[in-house]
This record gives sequence, C-alpha cells and structure tokens, in this order.
Amino acid sequence: MLLEVKDIHVHYGKIEALKGVSLEVDQGEVVTLIGANGAGKTTTMRTVSGVRPVTTGSITFAGQDITKMPGHKRVVAGIGQSPEGRGVFPGMTVMENLLMGAYSRKGDLSKELDEVFELFPRLAERKNQAGGTMSGGEQQMVAIGRALMSKPKVLLLDEPSMGLAPLLVAQIFEIIKEINKRGTTVLLVEQNAVQALQVAHRAYVLETGKVIKSGPAQDLLTDPDVRAAYLGGDLGAAAQ
Repeated sequence: MLLEVKDIHVHYGKIEALKGVSLEVDQGEVVTLIGANGAGKTTTMRTVSGVRPVTTGSITFAGQDITKMPGHKRVVAGIGQSPEGRGVFPGMTVMENLLMGAYSRKGDLSKELDEVFELFPRLAERKNQAGGTMSGGEQQMVAIGRALMSKPKVLLLDEPSMGLAPLLVAQIFEIIKEINKRGTTVLLVEQNAVQALQVAHRAYVLETGKVIKSGPAQDLLTDPDVRAAYLGGDLGAAAQ
C-alpha cells in the first residue's frame, strides 16, 4: 500500500469538512475522487499534501506515518501536487516555474526537464515565456510539469481539466495516462466524472465530507446511482 488515509476528520473553524474519510492508493494505480462541489475532494487532497492539518485520523505514505509531517517534507518523501487553480507563478518564466518544483532535489536536473518537455513539447517551445502570459491549458501543463520535477512517487492532480476547452481536456487525460504508464501513481480529483472514471483504476465517491461509494472505476461508470448523480447525459457520448 503506497498511500493510506484512515478515518480523517478535518475542520475549517467550526465547520467539519471531512467526516471520517478513508481511502487507499496502491503503487502504480490511478485513483480518482469524484463528487459535487463542496463534497470534500480538494480538502482531501490538501490534507494528503500537508496544506490542511488533520483534526483526527491518520495518513500513511510508503509505510511511514506522515499525519503530522510538514508539507515541504512530504514533497521530499515523494508526494507531488498540481493544485486546483494551477498556482503558476505569473512573473516567472516557464523554466523558472518548473525549477521551483525541483527545489527539494540536488544535482543535475536535465533528465527531469527532458521528461517534462517530452510530455509537454509546448513548454519546451515557451520555456522563456512568463507563466502569467500562458493560456489556461498551457498553465495547466506548467503546473503538472512542475509537480513532476520533484520525481514524486504519487502525483496529486486537483481539477486538471477545469476551464479547459474539450480538445485540451482530452489531451490532459491522455497525458495523465502516459504519466501513469511511466510509473507514477496518480490520485486525481476531477469534476469531469466520465473522463476521470475512464482513466482511473479505482474511484471513491465523496458526498458532504464522507465516502459514500467506492470500487473499480469501470463498475462506478455503470453504477445507476453514480450515473444519475454525476454522469448525466455525458455517459452515452463518452461510451461511443
């Protein structure tokens, strides 16, 4: 087991955002969290990455209890995150943004840069361009590339397709599959439930801070309750 989240409760002041969430991610998997806005998906990701503290419960990563470990040390341990909203440094170039992702690494970074540029050729073409002048899709590529520069064992992707045109959405999901194929485990939060379930091995459905359903992604893709609540009319088009 690479990552185990066990019965975590998380508060924002008096509001309980997570009410006993448990999930597991095995080495080599793509696991997705789906659910409506406010279900607790992003809070779960921020808690795993160390941005939000756990009120109660535990998080184990690669056999180590990281519940109280600071976020920057989790990056060193092997947890990389591309956050919701991308978080690109607007005044820094693409190259500078990517190198920020490798702050925990020492020595020659040319191999890591080559791998990122192979996944995202557009970034190689625009490596000297300011991050803030890039399109939304390009900024998403920067955010994912920056997270990959730390050579994570697990990559946390929070809403990678948000605000992107359909063509770019398809491209981002192909890249997620390629990242996984190259050996990186992925934990994915995504509003586009159909695309997320098609790329994932397993999935968890969150509702008001609780896991209400989990299982193989293909099973949830055809589950009547999940279809009615989250997939809507997209399912038929996606299946074609």
